[in-house]
Amino acid sequence: MKIIATKLLDAYIIEPKVYADHRGFFMETFNIKAFEELGFSYNFVQDNYVVSAKSGVLRGLHYQLEPFSQTKLVQVTYGAVYDVIVDIRVGSPTYGQWQEIILSAENKRQLLIPRGFAHGYCTLAENTAFVYKVDNFYSPQHDRGIAWNDPDLNINWPTPNPILSDKDTKHPHLQDLETQFIYKGKE
Repeated sequence: MKIIATKLLDAYIIEPKVYADHRGFFMETFNIKAFEELGFSYNFVQDNYVVSAKSGVLRGLHYQLEPFSQTKLVQVTYGAVYDVIVDIRVGSPTYGQWQEIILSAENKRQLLIPRGFAHGYCTLAENTAFVYKVDNFYSPQHDRGIAWNDPDLNINWPTPNPILSDKDTKHPHLQDLETQFIYKGKE
């Protein structure tokens, strides 16, 4: 597998090895031994699967407070998304910065998102299937978010009028964020 650093500290794009032939392809989506050899140590405890029926569905920007913060390993198995991460670790050299990554069934890329990042994505195709691993369980009481259209972030979403959940229309701006994440150097 190939690891590509993002412009945000501690977040990485992962390109799995793909073995293709006339029948289709095979790839490992996760191998704990390979991750440990790269210096990553996560105990993923849950897999999630989301299908968005329409293009333009925006989910996010989400994160969870301690003690239920989560590292995520995300990928698309059908369709494509415009994926966005935001560093919300106070004191981080990249605090308040965001990065976009196109994840698709075609490019087979994954994104490793450590604790202390908000995450969201907008679908670029109908019936997009998004799967991800997390290293902590979902806790509604610790669930938080940032406004998808925060003018201070000024994220270049692919649509100005996305399809949103009611919850995602009510998140605060970055400057009003409730966060407990403190940057402590390389994780």
